[in-house]
Amino acid sequence: MTLFDELSWRGFVNQITHDDIPQTLEREKVTLYCGFDPTADSLHIGSLLPIMGLAHFQRFGHKPIALVGGGTGLIGDPSGKTQERQLLTKEQVATNIEGIRRQLERFLEFDGANAATMVNNGDWLCALPLVDFLRDIGKHFSVNVMLAKESVRQRVEDRDHGMSFTEFSYSLLQAYDFLHLSDASGCTLQVGGSDQWGNIVAGMDLIRRLRDRPAFGMTFPLVTKSDGSKFGKSESGNVWLDPARTSPYKFYQYWINQADVDVPRWLRYFTFLPQKAIADFEQQTAREPEKRAAQRGLAEEVTRLVHGDTALANAIRASQAMFGGDLAGLDDATLEDVFSEVPSVEIPRAELDANRPLVDILVAHGVFSSKGEARRLIENGGLYLNNVRVDEADAKLTHQCLCGTRIAVVRKGKKNYHLLRFVA
Repeated sequence: MTLFDELSWRGFVNQITHDDIPQTLEREKVTLYCGFDPTADSLHIGSLLPIMGLAHFQRFGHKPIALVGGGTGLIGDPSGKTQERQLLTKEQVATNIEGIRRQLERFLEFDGANAATMVNNGDWLCALPLVDFLRDIGKHFSVNVMLAKESVRQRVEDRDHGMSFTEFSYSLLQAYDFLHLSDASGCTLQVGGSDQWGNIVAGMDLIRRLRDRPAFGMTFPLVTKSDGSKFGKSESGNVWLDPARTSPYKFYQYWINQADVDVPRWLRYFTFLPQKAIADFEQQTAREPEKRAAQRGLAEEVTRLVHGDTALANAIRASQAMFGGDLAGLDDATLEDVFSEVPSVEIPRAELDANRPLVDILVAHGVFSSKGEARRLIENGGLYLNNVRVDEADAKLTHQCLCGTRIAVVRKGKKNYHLLRFVA
């Protein structure tokens, strides 16, 4: 299977600028680039498709460049935006670039014969003399053509927000990026989301006009969910690649909860699983949808790619916690994630030193209405502390009863959980 075959069956190919791109990719090894916007110190899963696209190119021997927009990020791409972005400082952009590089290293090899490189377009854009840029580059861009772009036209016609000259210039800067990488690195291909088509074509045209050499473009589809809801968003906001922003447990849960109809597409987009493995998951879903085998496979593969094996194992254990699984070894943050929607109480940590009966503490803090209710549940085998059955009515609550450093989990029956937080 050729690279283009691989990209095609996975659904990566939205548009190509030249019909002979498949043959070119088969015949020669190319240098390509994709841009990433450093608006935060982490990418979110909306960036996973272009990241995976670069990884597929590298696996077939091509050389990927990950361009982080340290220069264009100071401006902001108006494509798909209804109003101008808040401008970032150079210091903020530098911090964000470091975070993004760490994430890209999980997908791309930065060593070897076709090693990936990461560049910051601020290195050349921020050094451009304005008058020289307007004279040498700006004269090759028609304002009429730029105004005809859908993203520009909508903003120009919006009386409430409009478009500043700053944003209007974005297309020139991205086109210059392609020209610069063509000169400096022999880059001949730009890839990006379908909303970048106009910017990609502008760069190709600039290279043709100034250098009289070929350049190519390919776009990936914008990822949308079948029910019309926004991909990459959870109830709490963006699903980030940084574990400090979205915990591995919540990351894993996002994929587990995807709809049957979307999962085959996500398996093609966001994993390296071969066709047969994905087909097997589709067949399992058709036969036994209640087992959610495809969702589990998807969640495991993507979580492993982004966070590694250890984080995946912890996420799986945390997911099993709500169904009576072992809580030992789960840290406070994970326990807070898992039990974020169950009733919780704060208890003075001094109570752990008082050697008081568990029943007394649970009644005092409203987990039970009476000691008799608590004791009857213990006698019937229905009270659990950290998912371990409590067998003695006079069991004591001590520091040894904690999961993590400050949390204990009480379960009444099969599913009725309470979180106990011990505070100073």
